Amino acid sequence: MESSLCKYASSKPPCSQSQTLTLKKPPNPLLVTFSSRHKRNNNYHFTPIRAAISRSKKEETVDAVKKQLENCYLVAGIKYKGLTVKQFQELRKSLPDSVNILVAKNTLVGKAIEGTQWEALKPCMKGMNAWLFVHSEEIPAAIKPYRSFQKEKKLEDNDFTGAVFEGKFYGPSDFKALETMPTRAEIYAKLLGSLKTPASSLVGTLQAPARDLVMVLKAYVQKLEEGGGQ
Repeated sequence: MESSLCKYASSKPPCSQSQTLTLKKPPNPLLVTFSSRHKRNNNYHFTPIRAAISRSKKEETVDAVKKQLENCYLVAGIKYKGLTVKQFQELRKSLPDSVNILVAKNTLVGKAIEGTQWEALKPCMKGMNAWLFVHSEEIPAAIKPYRSFQKEKKLEDNDFTGAVFEGKFYGPSDFKALETMPTRAEIYAKLLGSLKTPASSLVGTLQAPARDLVMVLKAYVQKLEEGGGQ
């Protein structure tokens, strides 16, 4: 009996080291819980950061538009879809110093013009727009560079979507009126040719803005009517 027991014990193969190493331990629930919680926390922390950055960029854009509206005579929208980065850079270089162009979402531009005369721009706020800000009274000269660029690059689809000048909205079909407006020099020439006063008395008038010249002309006509045309 004793010998059989010894044989039985000796017949059992000993456990090898390789077999011991291949044993798999059950996953540690603490590690799994920590990993998933850590991942959720990362998402939780990054979401408000991204939102804050996005909000900051939007505020910067609104401020940039408001700055462009200062001392601005005309704002026009241009259909931006289809323009390449290279074309946009070339367009920007072709514009005079008194004209700036900016790409901004309609909603942000709408926020910047809220409560101002530029609210009349709202009819052209559809699709993607590039915005032209004219800081000069010479409106035809400010619009002409884009017309030339549009013709040269064959960008018929990238037309003006609208503009506001002196609080009035001009649709795409109304741009001829803006493009054919008399220049300051032409207005001066007409004044010099029509007024029956010495040229020296017009010095103060010639230094006034173009819109003020209209008031001067009206006052002059009224004076002629009251004096019987003298």
